[in-house]
Amino acid sequence: MIKVIKPGVQLSIQDLGRSGYRHLGVSKTGSLDPYAQVIANRMINNNDNDAVLEITVGLCELAFLCSTEIALHGADLQASIDGKPIYPGWSYKVRANQTICFNTGRAGLRAYLAVKGGIKTPVIMDSRATDLNASFGGLNGKALSAGDILPIDAYIDNNFKQTGALAPPKRQIIRVHASPHTHILGNVIADIFINTRFKVSYNSNRMGVKLENTVNSLTHTHSLPSIGVSPGSIQLPPNGAPIVLLNDAQTTGGYPLLGTVIEADLHQFAQFRPGDLVKFEYVTIEDAAKAKHKLSGHLEQLKIALKNKK
Repeated sequence: MIKVIKPGVQLSIQDLGRSGYRHLGVSKTGSLDPYAQVIANRMINNNDNDAVLEITVGLCELAFLCSTEIALHGADLQASIDGKPIYPGWSYKVRANQTICFNTGRAGLRAYLAVKGGIKTPVIMDSRATDLNASFGGLNGKALSAGDILPIDAYIDNNFKQTGALAPPKRQIIRVHASPHTHILGNVIADIFINTRFKVSYNSNRMGVKLENTVNSLTHTHSLPSIGVSPGSIQLPPNGAPIVLLNDAQTTGGYPLLGTVIEADLHQFAQFRPGDLVKFEYVTIEDAAKAKHKLSGHLEQLKIALKNKK
């Protein structure tokens, strides 16, 4: 078991989310940085979809009531075990009654903590992910609070060997599929969009990252009937401040779309902090497929390395 001593800003149980339920109005949810989750799980020989802890900003404290193995990936939130620093990209052995504390970091926003065998909360609609808006999944459908007890299996390996793994590289320019609404918004707005460097707003969350620009030259008066949207859709409200939808976003919306972030780049938004700068470029379907293949290759290399480690 794990006991939450301090939950910090937002601590939640996530996995790779819910697929196949958007027609019922159910959001995907799940880890905003799925690559960090998968890499953390693989470092301790878990299944890719085993539930992990998503730690936002940090400032939390967890007490382990049993021995286990853990792996940490994502942002460096200055974590420590009983005061001894630990680092993202490595696995660690944890003994019963040890405490993990997270301070906070200057780069990146979310860290992912995997435990051996995953967190054993109930499976709802094929997932253990917490849907914070609909209040189900995870532990009672909410962000974790002080005193919460998380079910895990005790695990002791007397031959434990520490494992490390690199994260995929960060990108300065986010790649985007072309907008289905260029005929409505016009090429001028599309050109302004890709030639503007946006600032991440403090008013961002798991539903979406809101973007600001000082010129505010993307204002418009267009309105559409509600259409299906998904994580990665870039909505453009009339005020001209784009919103990049993330995993907890609604399933339909009436704002025109500037485009859709390609699958290989969407995980970058899990780590953008308020004030970070973001720029976009339009790419082809072929470019997006190559980017996805490159990321899959990164994970495949990790799989081979772990299989052959001494």
